[in-house]
Amino acid sequence: MPSITSPILGFGVKNSTTLLAALPPLSLYIHIPWCIKKCPYCDFNSHESKIAIDEKRYIDALIADLDATLPKVWGRRIHTIFFGGGTPSLFSAASINAILNAVRARLVVDHDAEITMEANPGTFESEKFKGYRDAGVNRLSIGIQSFNANHLAALGRVHNDDEAKRAIAIAQECFNNINLDIMFALPTQTFNECAMDVDTALSFDTNHVSIYHLTLEPNTLFYRFPPALPDDDLAADMQEMIHQKLALANYINYETSAYAKLGHESKHNLNYWRFGDYIGIGAGAHGKLSYPDKITREMRYKQPNMFMDHALSDTAIQDSVAVSTNELPFEFMINALRLTDGFTTSLFVERTGLPLTAIARECDAAEEKGLLKRDHLQIAPTAKGRLFLNDLLAMFLRKK
Repeated sequence: MPSITSPILGFGVKNSTTLLAALPPLSLYIHIPWCIKKCPYCDFNSHESKIAIDEKRYIDALIADLDATLPKVWGRRIHTIFFGGGTPSLFSAASINAILNAVRARLVVDHDAEITMEANPGTFESEKFKGYRDAGVNRLSIGIQSFNANHLAALGRVHNDDEAKRAIAIAQECFNNINLDIMFALPTQTFNECAMDVDTALSFDTNHVSIYHLTLEPNTLFYRFPPALPDDDLAADMQEMIHQKLALANYINYETSAYAKLGHESKHNLNYWRFGDYIGIGAGAHGKLSYPDKITREMRYKQPNMFMDHALSDTAIQDSVAVSTNELPFEFMINALRLTDGFTTSLFVERTGLPLTAIARECDAAEEKGLLKRDHLQIAPTAKGRLFLNDLLAMFLRKK
């Protein structure tokens, strides 16, 4: 399951009165849209690779897309890079190396930048992943989803349970910064089967685990033909068990679905959740860029061939709009309130250009309902607020 690497938030209207004293940190998201097989639950911009992928043409398009973006980010450093998909590990190590070399030739990248690649177990080869490491990738996010063969088949995954375990072993030969993506509340999944998946994931002792509740998203096969899923009470029991097991194993639940050992939180995703900036290149990629007087969101063409055609003609961006002042509080909160510790009051002002009074009414109402806690330095969701996060977020959604 893809991590939260390209948040798709509501686009704003084409006006803004935002005034930023300083620009936020900048990340780079690179979208590789192909996969071996489209999973029935996936609503990300991914496309089955039914024919050989023209990696060179896509790389040329990525570079052209980046080149067109450079004037908007002159003088800014890249702190993190994330290859998402699709399945980026379908690309050769030489292709990933070429992309990273092109990025380094055009932008200043921190010497210790976190560079993450999403990978699926069905694409693992030892030498290939050594090549990714040599290219500069220093963090892997592996889409395991389950260690149960029946559940993997129900999810339409191309790997089985043995291949999942083998993939982690290969990854650990090359990388010491690894995330495992796991899902729960799967079709026909029992409490004990969920517990076994968690225990197996913990047995590998990786420094990060992301655990997602399976949801039926529009425009997916599961949405059109819903499978039999655990009821809400069972899913809640699973979630509580997951939290307890990971806490006992010294993982910190620092974000809604993310657990990390101390100091191993995902820097790239933290930049999203703290309303940082990111360039998004590739088919369907979204970007957020701040300027002293506005914040803009961009979206690239989604269909891979259409993206390549447009990018190679310097027109990769399908839509670019400024986020209105009215929408900024919700845009900030939909990210920052995913964090267990919330955010500092100064961060809201720095990243939105708005005073705290802009959210005073909503914060008062959320605090009164027991969904939010705050003082003059920090605002954070309560345990109840994390449980009813959508209700909390809805309180900051304003009419246009």
